[in-house]
This record gives sequence, C-alpha cells and structure tokens, in this order.
Amino acid sequence: MTRVLPVLGIIMLTCTLATSQDTNDKLEGIDIEEVCTDRPGDEYFRLDTEGDCREVYRCDNAGENGSTRLASIRCAGGLAFDIMRQTCDWKTNVKNCDQIENNKDVNKNKKDDFSTFLFLRKSKQRRCTKSGLKEIQCPSGLAFDIMKQTCDWKAKVNNCNEKEKPRKVKPILKTDEPICPEGKLSCGDGECLEKELFCNAVDDDPNRAPECDPTQCALPDCFCSADGTRIPGGIEPQQVPQMITITFNGAINVDNIDLYEDIFNGQRQNPNGCSIKGTFFVSHKYTNYSAVQDLHRRGHEIAVFSLTHKDDPNYWSSGTYDDWLAEMAGARLIIERFANITDGSIIGMRAPYLRVGGNKQFEMMADQFFVYDASITASLGRVPIWPYTLYFRMPHKCNGNAHNCPSRSHPVWELVMNELDRRDDPTFDESLPGCHMVDSCSNIATGEQFARLLRHNFNRHYNSNRAPLGLHFHASWLKSKKEYRDELIKFIEEMLGRNDVFFVTNLQVIQWMQNPTELNALRDFQEWKEKCDVKGQPYCSLPNACPLTTRELPGETLRLFTCMECPNNYPWILDPTGDGFSV
Repeated sequence: MTRVLPVLGIIMLTCTLATSQDTNDKLEGIDIEEVCTDRPGDEYFRLDTEGDCREVYRCDNAGENGSTRLASIRCAGGLAFDIMRQTCDWKTNVKNCDQIENNKDVNKNKKDDFSTFLFLRKSKQRRCTKSGLKEIQCPSGLAFDIMKQTCDWKAKVNNCNEKEKPRKVKPILKTDEPICPEGKLSCGDGECLEKELFCNAVDDDPNRAPECDPTQCALPDCFCSADGTRIPGGIEPQQVPQMITITFNGAINVDNIDLYEDIFNGQRQNPNGCSIKGTFFVSHKYTNYSAVQDLHRRGHEIAVFSLTHKDDPNYWSSGTYDDWLAEMAGARLIIERFANITDGSIIGMRAPYLRVGGNKQFEMMADQFFVYDASITASLGRVPIWPYTLYFRMPHKCNGNAHNCPSRSHPVWELVMNELDRRDDPTFDESLPGCHMVDSCSNIATGEQFARLLRHNFNRHYNSNRAPLGLHFHASWLKSKKEYRDELIKFIEEMLGRNDVFFVTNLQVIQWMQNPTELNALRDFQEWKEKCDVKGQPYCSLPNACPLTTRELPGETLRLFTCMECPNNYPWILDPTGDGFSV
C-alpha cells in the first residue's frame, strides 16, 4: 500500500508497510515489540541517524493476527526528515539528522494520542501504529521535519540529527480517586509533585489566568475584553483620540541622536499644545547616557531593552527568573545611575528579538515594579487590539517568536504590538502576513511604499476602534534611506493637521486608558501635560567619556558617556553599578 500526502502545496511523503526484503534487511536485529511499547501509532521516529535523513518509521498493529510491524516513511530524493518539525524538508534545512527522536509530552496512562505525531529517526521515518511500524517516505527534494511532523524542503529541515521529539511527562489532571495529597498533582509515571510546578506557560496550564470577567476587572487597575477590541470606558470611537506611539529599540548614541533630534525637534505639537513624544527601549552597550538623560529631560519615555542583548534568542525564551532580573532590573539600574533618572519613571520593558520569557519574565516584572511589557505581538486582524492587563487571560493567540506567552495572572500591562498590514495595494486582497516592526516589513523598499504603509495602517485603526497605532523601529532602518526619514516626518506633520491624533509615549497610552477622556476634554487632560513643551539646554554639554574595562568582557575597552562620575569598571551583568565584584 502506498499513499501520497500533499504538505504545503507541493511537499509530499510516501507511506509503505515495512514488508519489502530491503526493509526487512534494515529491521534485522530490531525488537519491534520493545520499540513500540507505550508508543502511540501516530508517532514517527528513526531507528538510527545514519543514511540520508529521509526515512522514519511508525508502529503498525493492523497486520494479520494483530502482530506489530514497522511502517517506513521515506522523504523524496533531495530531502531529509526534520526530526524536530516532524516533516520532510530540503537537506540543507535539516540540522538534526543525528537525533533519533523528538521527545514530547507523554502520559503513560494514555494509550494512543492521535492528535500529535512523534517521530523517531532513521534516514527513513517510522511511526508506531496499532499493528507495528509503518514507514513514511517524503518525495524527492524533501525531508521529514521531526518537530513539525511533516515533509518540507530539505533546506528548511535542520533536525535530521534528531530521532524523535523531546518527551516530557504530563500531569494526570483527572482521576476517579485522588492519587496525591492536596496541593499536588500526579505525573504520568505516578510521582506526586507540587501543583505550581506543572504546566507553566502552556495552554492547558491548570493554574492559568481565568477568562476575562468585566465585573471583576475594572479601571484604573485592570482592563480586559473578550476579544481585545473593546474601547476603554465605553466611549464612542469618534470621541476617542487616535494615539500613535513611535518606539525605538537599541543603544542611543552618535549613530542615531541626529535622527531623534530631527523627528522630535520640539516644533511639532499635538492638538493639546504639547510636543510629540516617543518611547526608547534602551540597551546598554554603546549607549551614551548623557543623550538618554536629555531625552528624558524633554519628556520622552525611557524603557529597558536588556543589559547584554545576547544574540542567542533561546537565552531569552528559556531565561530563568534570575536571568530576567539581572538583564532588566540591571539595565534599569544602569540607566537610572548614569543617566541620572531619579523619578522612578523607567517602568516598561521589551524583550530582545521579542522573545517573551513566559511566566518567569512577568513574575520578575511584578516583583520589580515594572508596569508594562511591550514584547507580545498580535496577528494581523480585521480590528486591532487594545492594550490589556494580564490579570486575566490574553484575548488573542500567542503569536511571535517561540510562542512563550505568560499563561498565569500577573499585575502587568501588555502594550501589545498589533501587526501592520504591509500590502502594497490594500484594495488588492492579497494574502500577506503582517509585520510587527516597521523594518520587518520586507516588501517595503521605497519611500513611496513606506508612505502607503503608514497611511493604510493609520486608516485601519482610525476607522475601526482607534486602538493605539504602534510604529516600532530600529533607528538604522530609518537612516538607511533618507526617503524613509522624510516620509515619516511628512506623515507626522500630516497627522498633526488633525485635531484628534496624538503622538504619545507608551506610558501616556496607559494613563489615558486608566482615565478614558473624550476628545473635547483632552486639552486639559493633566496626565498628558507633564513636561508639555520643555526648553533649555542639556544637563551637560560635555559628558565624561569614561574608558572602562570589566572582567566579564576580557580584552574589551568600552567608553561610557555620562554626565555623572565615571565608575571603576564598565557596568555589566554581574556588576551593574561598575563598582567591582568578587568571584
């Protein structure tokens, strides 16, 4: 029996029972009963990591007399099986051919789970079924991705070195009689563990935040809605100010100060007479803290973007509580000390690479009095989503990198990043995924395209529920072409010609949501009048240029620009004050 399945339009795999002489030779010496014990029939795996990464097997119990057999699954020529993604892909994409299987959650009391594939590797892929092993083979040019459990182009499969998906033990949530003492849950293997240890940051977390309850969630401390689109205060859309936030990620220094001076020149004012404001998520290395101090003096919001900005995305997704504490609270300490910010206004953060750290990140935020996070993205939808608090469940699916959103209740605001519609012609119903950072809109190559992106997305927000429009940048993108900078400034000035559009900080968005105020009363909205139109000179025109080293970065001498005294050492993760540390 041969069956061909289409995957992603053109990606194919072939499934045959492992009964041919060639296959029998390969299975010589394999104890099929042992291999298939406690393995669901839809789990794919490799028998070894030799060969061309194309074959996997599954257990098949549908043979004569109910005997267990191996069914072989083989990727097509030119492809390999990606053991982590559980699919065929181009060989160059598959990096886990040395892995036998991709361990997954396993409840040993559960006989067969046909909702999830688990593959073990050979070069062919094999899946356990109720009558033995079945072999599945991807077509030519593809490989099997062990994580995604499907065939894909070889270049995209990077787990041919893995035989199966990782296995984790799930708790037994429902039993006829209690297995464990109160406050504990049973693992699939019968071990009793504290309830709090189970299911952190997964959809079926038994301790997950409850669904939104408007009777229990009231402003100013809590805001939620079933789908995230409800306007705070029940105000009619026509009476809601269209807030636009301009945010920048990264170090502030000589490479971009001129850009910020150009955009926020003090001459462009909101309808309430106050100068437009932006939010800066500051990373530590190479930052000029005298420039940060002056941006804060003029009323812009300073938030944190981490201390080290490590370039390993998994460091952030898998970070411990202490990792997030050192990175974010440490970065805030450095900014407060060397930019002389003493008013407690650094209350927001954004995760590098938007790699959200799950519940650990938000537990740290609550403990350290961070008010909001701005790292979670919401997929492009018909109506944009308003910011919300995390006392209750998120009103949208967990989108973005690593899908590691918080599952539990946290006293933290989420300034959600609504994806931008990047279609070049909005009247043409072309299917394109959204983009969260403006510079991640890869089809934007000219100033004219950028201008259309800005106006189309403004209209999407303005003509629906007027959720804040976030324009999120890396300064280097705006500086890469002068026409990008020119089009942004032209857009700002065009919007300021309206009486209902305001360029505000993330904190000012929260302040309005905590006290929803209609347009006709916004001129006297005191929360937006602080540092309304600051004039004057910087605190210091000639900052200290401190050449510093640290044992944490051997061989590097870094300059720290600050109006404050130079520290003894370059501040870093173990020594954020620069006073020195002992090991």
